[in-house]
Amino acid sequence: MTDIEIAQKNRMEAVSRIAEKIGIAPGSLELYGPYKAKVSFEALKDLQKKALSPSSCGKLVLVTAMTPTAAGEGKSTVTIALGDGLRRIGKKSVIALREPSLGPCFGVKGGACGGGYAQVVPMEDINLHFTGDIHAITAASNLMAALIDNHIHQGNGLRIDPRTVTWKRCVDLNDRSLRNVIIGLGGSIDGIPRETHFQISVASEIMAIICLSKTVSELKERISKITVGMDFDKKPVLFGSLKCTGAVAALLKDALRPNLVQTLEKTPAFIHGGPFANIAHGCNSVNATVCALASGEYVVTEAGFAADLGAEKFFDIKCRLNGLAPSAVVIVVTVRALKMHGGAAQSVLSEENLAAVEKGFENARVHIENMQKFGVPAVVAVNRFSSDSDAEIQLVKKLSAQAGSEAVLCEGWAKGGEGAAELAEKVVQLCSQPNSFRPLYSLEIPLEQKIEILAKELYRASSVEFEGKALKKLKRLEDEGYGNLPVCMAKTQNSISHDKSLMGAPHGYVFPVRDVQLYSGAGFVVAFAGDIADMPGLPKVPAAMNIDVDDSGVISGLF
Repeated sequence: MTDIEIAQKNRMEAVSRIAEKIGIAPGSLELYGPYKAKVSFEALKDLQKKALSPSSCGKLVLVTAMTPTAAGEGKSTVTIALGDGLRRIGKKSVIALREPSLGPCFGVKGGACGGGYAQVVPMEDINLHFTGDIHAITAASNLMAALIDNHIHQGNGLRIDPRTVTWKRCVDLNDRSLRNVIIGLGGSIDGIPRETHFQISVASEIMAIICLSKTVSELKERISKITVGMDFDKKPVLFGSLKCTGAVAALLKDALRPNLVQTLEKTPAFIHGGPFANIAHGCNSVNATVCALASGEYVVTEAGFAADLGAEKFFDIKCRLNGLAPSAVVIVVTVRALKMHGGAAQSVLSEENLAAVEKGFENARVHIENMQKFGVPAVVAVNRFSSDSDAEIQLVKKLSAQAGSEAVLCEGWAKGGEGAAELAEKVVQLCSQPNSFRPLYSLEIPLEQKIEILAKELYRASSVEFEGKALKKLKRLEDEGYGNLPVCMAKTQNSISHDKSLMGAPHGYVFPVRDVQLYSGAGFVVAFAGDIADMPGLPKVPAAMNIDVDDSGVISGLF
């Protein structure tokens, strides 16, 4: 059966029953049908208070991965299987995941709710409109853009230089034709003509702000601090100056509250927020994580793409800014992906190839070494495919041990929580060990130095080459008082480097930074490396070609 067929045959429990498992009363939910719900503001406040107490706060486990390939790694599948596996061995586990973006759903990947017998459900709802969070983020971002352009059109009391407006419109679809557009054409009543841009909604600053805000008050404060451009005196203009912060927050008030659903095995799962990790900070919302920590013994969460992107941002941005302390890390690898990094063609991945596994393991070794730099104990999860030979799996275990991390087989796709029970036992063991979690760099050092640390220590570059405009912007940000912010690196997910064609473990290359952008509301600086864009395009054969719906409303082809 396909993933969607497995999900559709599953008999879900009422979400109110799922909530009761973790101490949330049915009256504390706002139902979106029988199987998905938002946590009420009152319950959210109570859970936030509970999470502040170390005695009642769960252990936080991050699932990350090696560099992705076309062969697939299954990070979400392992995350869900591990949550189910912990329940299988008697632990009160809760899962915290990001909401899927429509971009990948109709683009390259298809759905993003796990796979096989390790899925969150209702998967069609979660993959598509869910509870409307991303739609609200899209509307709020575009309202801000309309308000900025209207202010300029209606007299421009703030003296905003239209040439400097950095705020982008957004849409949650892959649409490369909207990357660069001209607006205001038609005549004097149609606005001020200028060049502007679109980005995908999950890379927007509003998405980052939703994921990093705990309360409506904090949400409004962050929105008001967003830098939208410069005035004619070259001074920053903050959105709060337009005095429309409340209207934007009103669109976002429900999007601030986490969503509760379940796995196939009825493990509670908070799914909330969906920033990409290659062009954003790649983590589910702080509120979802806090709710999970307050209601479970073990919280299994994931960060987007590989450890050089999602995990680093989870540690250096999300954990640092919110006082979170992870207890363990799971690094997902697959034999198939190791072979691709070792030079094997995708067409022959089902054939045993120990040499390619060993060569490709250098990619996994870099990620293991990188996680060790953050001081958190890690285990390698070998996400098994049916074509993997015993010899290949044993080789991965041997190489992992040599790199300083035990490897454990995970068969969650085929067996659900039962297939992740051994991994769950290992995670519990790691969580009982002392750890010395620490961010990679100090916030006190200059922005340029932070970028160099990321490039040299994590990506293995020999040096960093800054384009002139990037250096100029970095100096201006330092002068404006933003030098103590963390850096969110925007680069390809398909390589440890900036170049998607460099497979395996590239090193000794020049890492190019072509631009930087301030996310003053979210509280970080985005650095753009290589040719990465914050509006993806569709592939030659998009996943949308496989998706359909019948007269009964049953969806097919969604992964």
